[in-house]
Amino acid sequence: MHRVIEIPARLIRNHRAKASDWLDSLPGAVERYVGEWELTVDGELLSGEASLIVPVVRRDGTAAMLKLQSVNDESESEALALRTWNHDDVVEVLEDDPETSTILLERLKPRTLDDHPDHVEATRILAGILSRLMVVPAPPGVRKLADIAAGMIDDAPRLIPQLADPAEQALTWRFVAMVKELLPESGDRLLHWDLHYYNVMAAERQPWLAIDPKPLAGDPAFELMPAVWNRWDDLVATGDLSQAIRDRFQLMLDVTGIERDRALGWTAGRILQNVLWFTEDGDTRIEDELAAVAGALFS
Repeated sequence: MHRVIEIPARLIRNHRAKASDWLDSLPGAVERYVGEWELTVDGELLSGEASLIVPVVRRDGTAAMLKLQSVNDESESEALALRTWNHDDVVEVLEDDPETSTILLERLKPRTLDDHPDHVEATRILAGILSRLMVVPAPPGVRKLADIAAGMIDDAPRLIPQLADPAEQALTWRFVAMVKELLPESGDRLLHWDLHYYNVMAAERQPWLAIDPKPLAGDPAFELMPAVWNRWDDLVATGDLSQAIRDRFQLMLDVTGIERDRALGWTAGRILQNVLWFTEDGDTRIEDELAAVAGALFS
């Protein structure tokens, strides 16, 4: 007898327009991996922005999470990256199918660093994890920051003119120049690319573990921006947003030891990347949070 699989509405909203075939395949995929990996579904189905998460129990009674996602540049090296980093810093991969990017992961506690009551301490914890992840060389086959950065430079002439404000255009061109300067030495460490507070979860075997990487080979200085502009309300609540941004950025540098000039250069690259993404989607102004980070760090 087949189980009725209810796909979370959030996942349907995010993917119906661009990945309807993948959405339609999910009930069958759940049945397939539950059978092949001898799992029992153990709760309501969950979703990330781009994945279906199924709480399961393994044959030996171990609680786990079955993660199903479409195959793309971000997902195809996820299991490889998690197995490459130190086991004490990241969620453990119990099973995986590289052909479909399906992963069986250890089950963590339902609490993230975003839930930590002290945003400064949360940043310190995140930076500590980053300081350990960033020393690991990227394995062969992981896409390169050099290629991502070169793509940004190539896209800039088409997209920057769509910004309505000439001052914002000039700022974005400044960031393009900074990325061009860094491009010849783009690094070879294994990067998470999306290391923010929601992607660090509480666990039994360690206080906190990183999850959900989008693996990249490159310079660890490229890793700072997600921590800087998440938990945004905490920065605003300090009453001095620009100083709070600078303080958080400096804390990341103090803990990780990343050199400041490279940190600024690759953070400019992250801002550039987001501006180009949003402009591609039709925006004609730099998003307020990005503008605030740019103003705090580059004015």
